[in-house]
Amino acid sequence: MRRQLGQLLRKHPEGGTITMVVLISITFAVLTQGNWLSLGNLQSLAQLTAVLAIMSFGEAMVIATGEIDISVGSVSGVCALTFLGLAPVAGSLVALVAALAVGMLIGMMNGVFVAVIGTPSLLATLGSLFLFQGIGYAATSGFSFTATKAVRQQFTYNLFGGGDFCQVNTGVIWVLLSLVVLHLLTFATPLGNRILAVGGDWASSFSRGIKVNRIKFGVLVLSGILAAFSGVLDAAFIGYADGSFGATMELSSIAAAVLGGCHLAGGRISLLGTLLGAFMLRGIQSFLVLLGVQPQWYILVAGLIVVLASLADRSLGRFALGTARGK
Repeated sequence: MRRQLGQLLRKHPEGGTITMVVLISITFAVLTQGNWLSLGNLQSLAQLTAVLAIMSFGEAMVIATGEIDISVGSVSGVCALTFLGLAPVAGSLVALVAALAVGMLIGMMNGVFVAVIGTPSLLATLGSLFLFQGIGYAATSGFSFTATKAVRQQFTYNLFGGGDFCQVNTGVIWVLLSLVVLHLLTFATPLGNRILAVGGDWASSFSRGIKVNRIKFGVLVLSGILAAFSGVLDAAFIGYADGSFGATMELSSIAAAVLGGCHLAGGRISLLGTLLGAFMLRGIQSFLVLLGVQPQWYILVAGLIVVLASLADRSLGRFALGTARGK
């Protein structure tokens, strides 16, 4: 029985997350007398989950290689500012391309530091976090960039987070498409096998001819692009962005990935689990709002979740490894 459970955990790391989502949903619904499950709250929760999940997918890909990217929040913020800053003068489509290009360039910069120079990913992306967060504050000077009425009427703006489809924000559609594409990339292509192999044992992967540094460079670029896309979707939905946009999102994205079954040491990933982890975090946030709790307390809750999830991740990893060895 113990061996079978260990095999199940290795094949379906998101299983525990599904159970937690169900229990939390029932608990929150009961404690708020059904308000947590109201249509309005679920619509808002779906959009907030989509924004966090897309960013967390990139984080999960980086974690799968045994690295970490803590710059995603500041990347999201500076790309949101790029999008809203350019949209009134160049149009939403050009602004979108520019924002994604900025995210890609930042990801490339992180990739050069990590994969080429050899800087630990924690330090490299920490530097990017402070750098681009500072740029965001400097660019806004205490003010915010706001989408004008003309921008809000543009097709691209509405397609990428500013509009609805069947009473559901378009960001939800994009997160589902992203989930399918990235799942196929990870589990149905040789590239996905290489990504997981690098995280599982980079030395062994290198000896088998896998371009380890190229893989790490690639996932950091992907993380930058997805963080940028997340920022665009969020900015389009809200309609404004300021210097603090995206702050602390890196903490939430790491928490979502770990809650979803991604192994912090690398070699294991669950994109569905990451989506559920993002839903769980946003669900907790909306629950606190319904209770009238100050939003700052969410940061404390998210931090505790990261600590507890990392401890659980380590314990489950040892358990699964022990069953694989027949112990």
